[in-house]
Amino acid sequence: MSADVLITREPVVNKQRAITANRLIVHAANIPTAVEALHELSDYWPGRHAVFLSLAKLVPTTDLLQWQRPDNALVEIPAQALQYAQTQELIGQLTQGGVPLNLTWFQPGAQWPAGVDCRFVLSDVMRVPKAAPSPGLNLAWGVADVAGFETAIANGYLGAAGWFFLKGVPQAKEMQPSHAQIVRLLNLVRNEAELSQIEAALKQDVTLSFKLLKYINSAGFGLMAEVQSFKHAVTILGMDKLNKWLSLLLVSASRDPIAPAVMQAAIARGRFMEILGAQYVDKRELDNLFITGAFSLLNVLLGADLDGVLEQMTLPEAITDALLRNEGPYAALLQLAIASEGFSPDKLRSQAEHLGLTPAQVSAALMQAVAFADALGFD
Repeated sequence: MSADVLITREPVVNKQRAITANRLIVHAANIPTAVEALHELSDYWPGRHAVFLSLAKLVPTTDLLQWQRPDNALVEIPAQALQYAQTQELIGQLTQGGVPLNLTWFQPGAQWPAGVDCRFVLSDVMRVPKAAPSPGLNLAWGVADVAGFETAIANGYLGAAGWFFLKGVPQAKEMQPSHAQIVRLLNLVRNEAELSQIEAALKQDVTLSFKLLKYINSAGFGLMAEVQSFKHAVTILGMDKLNKWLSLLLVSASRDPIAPAVMQAAIARGRFMEILGAQYVDKRELDNLFITGAFSLLNVLLGADLDGVLEQMTLPEAITDALLRNEGPYAALLQLAIASEGFSPDKLRSQAEHLGLTPAQVSAALMQAVAFADALGFD
């Protein structure tokens, strides 16, 4: 894959705050290079949700016709490119080839070709604060925070793309009892308590037992045989892996309507760090990298202060250093994961160079991480 191609991402949610799609932004010098990179990443393509493909600042060309598009991919056409005859012709060719299309950076008056299906239309809410008549379903982009999302929905948008749900979330001083129970379980596992103690604590909440087995048996974990019980899970996974999956339970404990999107982001961060960290840390530490990424959004998921949550947990110093002070051996990978969530590739490129990682490594890890989080079914 070209050394210049990087991919960043953002989620798309509907007005019920459920995940609708993953939006992948391909940053390349030209369309042929972007297509080459997409071909090489096809094995890692996330398959559970639709995928919006943005070509960032590039104007789509007929080179896109060479891409063997996955069935769930929708190609974005920037509204500014509609003025070119080549773009109008390309839209017809893509449509004839069965490629579903979105229109982005829409403003009232944009002339979409008559008789051509358009699935979704993305508008910058700073320019188009109220949803306007358009050829597709209106989605907002550039929403600042949760309150801004609610305003956009009230103004006629059907959903939004972006990371607004990580901002403007009120925090409580204490964790909810259900969250505290999972923290207790995690501490028992970390402190190597007797299996009977851990099992007794887990049985106090049947929902936790169900969720734990659901995630362990998910496609993302890749086990050959179904895990039937907690004891079976310990036998197959061992206590270290069990700690990882109990950590996932804590991440997935929130009942907030926006929680599924945050959960997906948290788990994708963790998996991204775990994949790339294999060349930097001992194999036994990889689960700690996963937990670092997953716990980086606990304040949003649990509605509680991160310092307060971590104080109640028995965690390695490297995890708390990264989460609370942006220091230690895991901090750089966490910042890389966060940088992959920006629309611009500049921070991601800089952080990758700092770690000695190639764009190909970073993009492959990002795609695998999103696919992994998707497979867990946070809907």
